[in-house]
Amino acid sequence: MPNNYNPKIHHRKSIRLKDYDYTSDGAYFMTVCTQHMEYMFGNIINGKMVLNPAGEMIRKWLFELENKFKNILLDEYIIMPNHIHLIIFIMNVVVGVDLCVNPERGVKQNSSFIQDRHIGLPLRRNGVSQIIQWLKTMTTNEYIRNVKQNNWKPFDQKIWQRNYYDRIIRNEKESDKIKKYIFENPLKWELDKNNLENLFM
Repeated sequence: MPNNYNPKIHHRKSIRLKDYDYTSDGAYFMTVCTQHMEYMFGNIINGKMVLNPAGEMIRKWLFELENKFKNILLDEYIIMPNHIHLIIFIMNVVVGVDLCVNPERGVKQNSSFIQDRHIGLPLRRNGVSQIIQWLKTMTTNEYIRNVKQNNWKPFDQKIWQRNYYDRIIRNEKESDKIKKYIFENPLKWELDKNNLENLFM
């Protein structure tokens, strides 16, 4: 890791809206970065992300999000060497209401998924911060166990940066653009601002 890394400068800043309810229904794009932007989850090889065991562990807990939080749907994600991107839907719904398209944001949602999953279940309003905090906690705990048991690479105090980046996806056009960015992230790694080689150019 370059020795001129400055955590006060080189971290993502949230663009959270001051009075927005982050437990509200809708789609959210989130990015969570490792502490010091350290590469921990694998490498980009020929334009593809190749996960190491730590990266596979991160993917396992991403898939557990829907089991933990009954009001969300994991839509798209990518695990990169030193960060993850994910899109989630938060769906605090009344069963039987057709929310294929959110009339306020124009975001497509899977109403059959909602009804199949939530029939008879009261939904707890879990927001973005609770979701990310749980993901950080579970992945950190498992990483620590593997450092002790399987000689995984030790880390400096924390795996994840305290802050994270989030964005409300307001319409389908914006959603398509973000999904394209996620899909192409490994292909454009040489130009990515999270690539440590680009942080100090």
